[in-house]
Amino acid sequence: MRAEAQNTVEAIRKSLHLLGQRMDVETAPHRLEEFNAMVEDPGLWDDPDKAQKLMRDRQMLVDAMTRYDTMSQELSDNIELIELGEMEDDQEVVAEAERALKTLASRAGEAEIEALLNGEADGNDTFLEINSGAGGTESCDWASMLARMYVRWAEKKGYKVELQSESPGDEAGIKSASYKISGPNAYGWLKGESGVHRLVRISPYDSAARRHTSFSSVWVYPVVDDNIEIEVAPNDIRLDTYRSSGAGGQHVNTTDSAVRITHLPTGIVVTSSEKSQHQNRDIAMKALKSRLYQMELERRNSAINEAHENKGDAGWGNQIRSYVLQPYQMVKDLRTNVETSDSQGVLDGDLDRFMAATLAMDLTGKSRAEANTDD
Repeated sequence: MRAEAQNTVEAIRKSLHLLGQRMDVETAPHRLEEFNAMVEDPGLWDDPDKAQKLMRDRQMLVDAMTRYDTMSQELSDNIELIELGEMEDDQEVVAEAERALKTLASRAGEAEIEALLNGEADGNDTFLEINSGAGGTESCDWASMLARMYVRWAEKKGYKVELQSESPGDEAGIKSASYKISGPNAYGWLKGESGVHRLVRISPYDSAARRHTSFSSVWVYPVVDDNIEIEVAPNDIRLDTYRSSGAGGQHVNTTDSAVRITHLPTGIVVTSSEKSQHQNRDIAMKALKSRLYQMELERRNSAINEAHENKGDAGWGNQIRSYVLQPYQMVKDLRTNVETSDSQGVLDGDLDRFMAATLAMDLTGKSRAEANTDD
């Protein structure tokens, strides 16, 4: 086996070893049997919340076991193909197996990062808020581009995306939007996206075709599990209802059904405007509890807290990532130095390279950015 292929094999084995440790591959079948026994309990759905959590935990274990077994088998099969091809001097078979190993290495690397998402809330669903910053209409348009980017990313992951609220811009785009994104490790993947995102481009709204710089901020916090108790005193909140409307005639409510909740001790404001008033109140309260829970997580983790404090306003000096569309194409994360010239791919939701590098940095305290990620 050639040196390059051998290095790829070793990288895959390293990732699989970590996956096996994280899943505890030796006890996984026994734990699945226990889950299956609980699922067969006729009284399980007497407590729907508990039942849903049990089903989700079981499915996560099944998915982890399936992924581990599938990748282990693919590794073994491709090693055998290379050995067979080398014995028969069939370079086409060898090349095909080596390409398959490279693809497998990429999948295993992503799975390795996911296996390290073991924070208290990493496995939870997440809320994602986007707010336009300095730049007027340009920033409102940029905020809508960011919203599309994250929705596309989530859809590629197979996550469920629900629009919670949206405030349209005066001329174009959005002033703000809030989403709930549901799926395995949704918060764990997205938590590193909180911060200010900077766009440089030729403005489509400038008749002189000048280059503009725009800013929008992203804020990510976990959906609180139903088994986590967050107490909110009635006297600590102010609840307002209002009539809302969305851009282009969509999401228009004919009654004062939108809900805004202000948490007086912290100043946190959450809104929901896409459902009935009763549903909006429930959604907003859940979002508020999630924000309060996020604050508690930050108090426990000084590194996360420091990053939040340094985030500052959506403007110069506070960016985490820069998206340049003119005079050249470049998206660069300013924390990890990961960059790519495929700016359109990033805006279409190709964010995993940036998220993985940020997660690796959070886990090791060091940047693992590659010098060139344009391949």
